[in-house]
Amino acid sequence: MRDLLDFYTNAPLLELGAEADAVRERLHPHQTVTYIVDRNINYTNVCVADCGFCAFYRRPKHGEGWTLSYEQIGAKIDEAKQLGAVQILMQGGHNPYIPFEWYLELLKYIKKYHTIHIHGFSPSEIDFFAKVFRMDARDVIREFMKAGLDSVPGGGGEILVQRVRDLVAKKKAGADRWLEIMEIAHQEGMKTSVTMMYGIGETLAERIEHLERVRELQARTHGFTAFICWPLQPENTPTMSKQPKTNAVDYLRTTALARIVLDNVPNLQASWVTMGGKIGQVALRFGCNDFGSLMIEENVVSAANTTHRMTIAEMERLIVDAGFTPARRRQDYSIIQPAHAAA
Repeated sequence: MRDLLDFYTNAPLLELGAEADAVRERLHPHQTVTYIVDRNINYTNVCVADCGFCAFYRRPKHGEGWTLSYEQIGAKIDEAKQLGAVQILMQGGHNPYIPFEWYLELLKYIKKYHTIHIHGFSPSEIDFFAKVFRMDARDVIREFMKAGLDSVPGGGGEILVQRVRDLVAKKKAGADRWLEIMEIAHQEGMKTSVTMMYGIGETLAERIEHLERVRELQARTHGFTAFICWPLQPENTPTMSKQPKTNAVDYLRTTALARIVLDNVPNLQASWVTMGGKIGQVALRFGCNDFGSLMIEENVVSAANTTHRMTIAEMERLIVDAGFTPARRRQDYSIIQPAHAAA
């Protein structure tokens, strides 16, 4: 821990970047940077988790609360497919008024009428379902897989240190539970991504602890396909609006350290959605081999007044200008050839 902390704190920025770039080069020697065309569909904004950093959710009975119908979700999928989407990222609030069957029927409905890869239901949602429906988390995952769930996103990870989670998201799955549910998903044959949202009151040592816990789980299961980190967007949030925004240097240092520590997680995504296109581009020389998603729709970060938009042409130009070859991918990082056939 001390060596990593010293390196993170004291190494010159470009030295950190060069070491991370060397790890990327070793894992991805062909100089290809991938991206995916998908749509983020939030099926409900009603939530009882009361996370201090979230500007998106509404409490039950709030006049601005909503849950989408199957038809509304289907329409969003069809729109996305017209733009070349190969996946939906489906997450929502912890809504106690939605029955378990609603989720199963939704998955079946999507697979029947709007066939697409469903990357959905973060570990904190799965933990919530297990509690509300009095089920074992493994059974929740198995039922979802049978109904059509393809992979699990790494949302709700924040910082996987309980002290920090108690400060900002006390009602959500704890650090151990979050990792436990990911391990169950991996045991059931499900691939998942993993995330870190920093700048929420953690120490640098706790950021490193988060990375080391992810590395340890990956060593056992090899179930993580990708790691994504981004800073807190504090505007409009219930309790963190006065938290200072971290800067681009902090993002690049954290990203580089993640690539160095997580050399057993194959892919690292740049977070242009929170940092903007230029810093996303620089991250490609700080360990990232993936430019993430086109993000046809994004609601959570934009609720905190951070709104970056991009076209496929812009994304590919940024990748080319950084010295790489762009390639569209699927969730499992297989390449779609040719890219324009993705729809």
